[in-house]
Amino acid sequence: MGTFDNVVFKPFSLLILILLSFQLHADAVPRLSNFTTFVFGDSLVDAGNNDYIFTLAKADSPPYGIDFKPSGGKPTGRFTNGRTIADIVGQTLGAKSYPPPYLAPNTEAEASLKGINYASGASGIMDRTGFFFIGRIPLGEQVNNFEQSRNYMVNAMGENGTREVLKKAVFSLTIGSNDILNYVQPFLGHEKLFPTTFLDFMISNLTLQLERLHEMGARKLIVVGVGPLGCIPFVRAFNLLPSGKCSSAVNALIRAYNQRLKALLNRLNQEMGPDAIFVFANSYDVFMDILTKYRRFGFENADEPCCGGYFPPFVCFKSGNANTSAPALCEDRSKYVFWDAYHPTEAANVIIAKQLVDGDESVSFPINIRKLYFYNYN
Repeated sequence: MGTFDNVVFKPFSLLILILLSFQLHADAVPRLSNFTTFVFGDSLVDAGNNDYIFTLAKADSPPYGIDFKPSGGKPTGRFTNGRTIADIVGQTLGAKSYPPPYLAPNTEAEASLKGINYASGASGIMDRTGFFFIGRIPLGEQVNNFEQSRNYMVNAMGENGTREVLKKAVFSLTIGSNDILNYVQPFLGHEKLFPTTFLDFMISNLTLQLERLHEMGARKLIVVGVGPLGCIPFVRAFNLLPSGKCSSAVNALIRAYNQRLKALLNRLNQEMGPDAIFVFANSYDVFMDILTKYRRFGFENADEPCCGGYFPPFVCFKSGNANTSAPALCEDRSKYVFWDAYHPTEAANVIIAKQLVDGDESVSFPINIRKLYFYNYN
């Protein structure tokens, strides 16, 4: 038996050791996940950054996150009952986990593997937007934070390695809603500029940040247009609009902004393509389609928020005080378009994300997100 062991099992053991050594070496080399994304934006895509700053714009209390399975239904800082549009898009394209919020501990090491989420509730394209909520991370500061992540990546894998990662990653920007909301609500607002001047300021500030991202290596960028805010419960309540009615003035302003945004992205494609591609996501029409045909999409209520009520103060959180009653919460969250007075439910986010990933040019132009992900250039 001893001779047999020497002849057979020792070479076999040596083979095992070689394979284990190879695996350990492979594990020490950073490997890209199926889908790497860097997310910028506001509360529509915030994954928890506002939990780490002093702000009135938080989603760290129940029932926020009640349907978010990875947390077991506990709040994660997402401003909805479950997944955000960015979460769902990533899952659809093969992501095994969600990009962590930038301000969470020890996230830098994950930047090259699955990306990072820099989004912040109440933030806007312009620095002043959201001042009423005290703390927030404006778009310019979000891009500054990405620059810090990029520096970490360069130290870890070098400039060339970093550029290889970034040119394949998808950069998404979902921002602008709070700028519009602040403009149309005087008590929150910007100084009253002419609408065209205000929109020009938004576009010029956004252009600066897109150019910065491109300079740092972003090559696949999707910018989500502003949705029909004139139809959200918050705006309809403040304008005393009856059920089913939207603020035509607010929606007209948004359509004008989206036209400017699409023109900007077309210009950037002409100037920087084909080595980079900028995609316009037409969330306005997608969401308006849901509102006007909500029963066809399986919803029963497209007016009221599932949580927090239809009138001010629109509170949707459960106090830590046991004597305080829980917020009004609808029985079936999958039947409501709106989660709270500002944000869609996960059920609505699923429909929007599916359209953005696989929709035609009327939804995402010049290509949809799936094609953007597989887009190659020389």
